[in-house]
Order: sequence, then C-alpha cells, then structure tokens
Amino acid sequence: MMWKRIFAVFVARNREFYRDRSGLGWNIVMPFVLVFGFAFIFSGEPEALFKIGVLGDPGPSSPVEHLRHIQLVNYAEEKQALQKVERHQIDLLLDLRDTPGYWVNVHSQKGYFAEKLLLDAYRQKGTALPSRQSVQGQALRYVDWVMPGILAMNMMFSCFWGVGWVIVRYRKNGVLRRLQATPLSAFEFLSAQILSRLLVVIGATLVVYVGADLLLDFVMHGSYVTLAVVFAAGALCLISMGLIIASRIKTEELADGLLNLLSWPMMLLSGVWFSMDGTSDLAQVLSALMPLTYLVDASRAVMIDGAGLIELFPQIGLMAVSGLVLLVIAALLFRWD
Repeated sequence: MMWKRIFAVFVARNREFYRDRSGLGWNIVMPFVLVFGFAFIFSGEPEALFKIGVLGDPGPSSPVEHLRHIQLVNYAEEKQALQKVERHQIDLLLDLRDTPGYWVNVHSQKGYFAEKLLLDAYRQKGTALPSRQSVQGQALRYVDWVMPGILAMNMMFSCFWGVGWVIVRYRKNGVLRRLQATPLSAFEFLSAQILSRLLVVIGATLVVYVGADLLLDFVMHGSYVTLAVVFAAGALCLISMGLIIASRIKTEELADGLLNLLSWPMMLLSGVWFSMDGTSDLAQVLSALMPLTYLVDASRAVMIDGAGLIELFPQIGLMAVSGLVLLVIAALLFRWD
C-alpha cells in the first residue's frame, strides 16, 4: 500500500511537470542556449600570445605590422594605455605618434619577451630602435577585476526576481485586483515597487561588498559616493526591465522563463566573468546594447581605475534615462488582472 501511494504521488508530480509547458520547455532549451551561446561568443580568432598597445597609426610599413603571435591594440589615450601596462593587461605599449618609443613593465615576464620580439622586428627592418621607458606595477588580480561584475550580476538577479516575479505572483493571487479598487494608479504602484527594491538592492549590495572586502581585500580606488550613484542608476534600469516583463504575465512559471531568457544573455555578454575584447564582433555589438554592460563597466571603472562622476556621466545618464523610459512603458502596459 505504501508503494502504491508513493507511485500515485510520483505519477501526479510527473504529470504536473510535463503539463507545465513553459517550465518543461525551459529545462530543455536552457542547456542548448548555454552551449550555443558560448560557441557564438568565442567564435573569433584564437588569442595571440602577446598583446601590444599602440598609440598612433602603425601603417603598413611599420616593423610591428607583421609580427607573429602578437595582437596590436590601438589606444587613443596614453594614460589609459599605461594603466594597462602597469596592471599586466597588455605586455607592452608602443608610441608611434612622434619619436618612436615604448613602455614595458619590468615585473612582467610576457613584457620581457614582447620587448625582444619588438626589437628584433626593428633590427630586421633596419630602422632605428625606439626609445625605452620602464613602468612598475603588479598584475591586477582576477578577483579585483571580477568583483564589480559579480556585484552588478547579483543586483540584476535581485532586481528581476525581486520585482518582476513578485508582481506576477500578486496578479495570480488576486492582490493586484484588490489594489485596482483603490485610487492607486499603475504608475504610482510601480514607482513604489522601484523605490522599495532600490533600498533593498543597495542595502544587500553593501552587505555583500563589506563581507567580500573583509575576506578578499579587493581594490577600491574610486569614491564610494560615485559607486553608489552608479549602482542606483543601474538598479533603476534593471528594475524597470523586470517591470516590463511583469506588466502583463499571469503565471510565475512563464515569468521565471522570460526573466531567465533576459538575464542569461546579459550575464554572458556583459563582461561579468571575462573581458569581451577577445570575443566575436557580433558579440561585442550585442554587449553594447545591454544595460548590464554599462553597469559592469562603470562600477569597474570606479573600483579599479578611480573614475569620477564626471567621467562616468554618459553611462550613468544612459542607465537612469533608460530606467525612467522603461518605467513609463511598464505603466502603460500594466494590467491589474
């Protein structure tokens, strides 16, 4: 008798699962999305052994144009490029604007070999060797680089599921129908949701930041006020995106699937875990369309580069304006039942 009862519950649970088409479809589709997503992102050329930054235009006759196993990266600003050399993010910086010269990090092993290859190329070409300048600096730890992305990703999940999924549950349970009988407008209701979730997200991010800093002691070169403004603008945009999803959906299962469909591409294409520099061109274009990219880049600029509010005004303004526009759209699409 006991086994019959177990079997009856077993059959009922299986029927519940495969009758939920959205949940079943997501369990089947999700692995394919991940496999094809990574294949698409890393479909570019294999990464070169050495990376040399270039200031100015090398030109087709430059000795460095035909170097093998070396990737040339053009930079417009000398300060930004030198920071890359100091942190071992590029192996050498070559200046071709006036008198040829280069900078190399004395603590970088790859920089040592890149310098040898560069000088050999100039000798084979028979041109004068560029002048040498040395810089110092330890390699940027991966934890220092990835921490801003993890904080931004955690905010994204909190914004999406803490608002989008909850509002769908309110609609299913009849809470929104009761609120419809009050003078409360859709815009007022959604605005209150945004303010509440902003408080929760910023508070939770602060707890995660402090706890991780005590354990890992990651770098923070910028202002905490600037970082808070960046996080607030990013959270506003992400919460509003979650509200768009929740504006009409009636089941938590469908909301969960759509929120996953929205969050996973952003997590893979926004530079959270790895730099988008070595990915395919199309992947980089899609990355530039995602709000999480601007949140990750801006918070990384504050924590690692020490960027200020003025420098990050375009990213902050874009996220804030996008959030307000999405809030208005969500209010126009919103249904109480």
